[in-house]
Amino acid sequence: MAAVSASRSSVVGDNKLSRLRITFVSPSVSMSGGIKVMAIYAKMLAELGHRVVVVSPPAASIPLRQKFKSLLKHQVWPVRKLPVSHFDGLGLDHRVLSNHRAVADQDVPDADVVIATWWETAEWVYALNVSKGAKIYFIQGHEIFDFVPKERCRATYRLPLHKIVIAKWLAELMRDEYGDADVDLVPNSVDHQQFFAVKRSKQARPTLGFLYHKAALKGVDVTLAAVAALREKYPNLRVLCFGSHAPDNLTTFADYIEFEQSPPQNKIRDIYGQCDVWVTASRSEGFNLPAMEAMACRAPVVSTKTGWPEEAITNGVNGYLVEVDDVGGLVESVSRILDADDQAWRVMSQAAFLTVAESSWAKSCAQFEAVLRRVCQ
Repeated sequence: MAAVSASRSSVVGDNKLSRLRITFVSPSVSMSGGIKVMAIYAKMLAELGHRVVVVSPPAASIPLRQKFKSLLKHQVWPVRKLPVSHFDGLGLDHRVLSNHRAVADQDVPDADVVIATWWETAEWVYALNVSKGAKIYFIQGHEIFDFVPKERCRATYRLPLHKIVIAKWLAELMRDEYGDADVDLVPNSVDHQQFFAVKRSKQARPTLGFLYHKAALKGVDVTLAAVAALREKYPNLRVLCFGSHAPDNLTTFADYIEFEQSPPQNKIRDIYGQCDVWVTASRSEGFNLPAMEAMACRAPVVSTKTGWPEEAITNGVNGYLVEVDDVGGLVESVSRILDADDQAWRVMSQAAFLTVAESSWAKSCAQFEAVLRRVCQ
């Protein structure tokens, strides 16, 4: 242990401006929101002069059963396309394993700190040699999902890894359910150079937006049910939507839903900026970055009581909160915003913007970096 401390002190020492060797262990290569946040921190830390390495398995292969189903249904044998990732084009040292397996010592460089970013990567990081660095668990959600081994996942929150969480509710959960009060809260932020909009009036045609995701926990089925009811109430309702993947069956969307697949960031900004209201009906969220981005673009938000919106939204001020799976509540809350006169809507739009105006990734990164330095000492 003394030798490890000496090795770290040669890099960290007493010099607050010294460079750190930082490794992020990612669960996969994808365009998920959690990986987006990881990529932002990796890029910003590298720009601060730290040596940053990202290690991840490749995207999982398509199961054989799914391939046969596709062959029978579409007469096409599916071949997985080269995955895109939020790490693409950032110039980072991103090391993708040749096959999907656990990350091990031989895959990870010796460093000052190594960061797990998903429950399974926490198991991998915990098993690494101490030479790989001080061990941190970056927690962006409570990952007790139906598609994961729940008890293994719960056990990772009890591992002796220093925790960084992105929302107050996660800090409280780690303390109350897992007995760990020594947790650092580093909230997500929004890039105001990417996501912004000028002050505006309501759209001439009422306009609603939402994010498409095929995972049931994102509650898109609830959003679509609410949209259908709203369309009856507002026959000229315009509905904007984007997502990294299109629905398997495009008939999932009514013909009045304008869908953009994997739009560039400036297009996403334009979508937010055209919305009178942004809707998110997630059943579970660690944070909900799109809600924050929508507010930066002056769109009031109607959200279920999950993730960051539950902390940030005040009913009737910058949006509305509803219970999970409450289609009627969504319809009622969206209607309140769409029925508001232009002056009342502009006040709500400005309040949404002010909710996130002081947040910045530079501030969040400074907090994140400070935690890394402290844990390394």
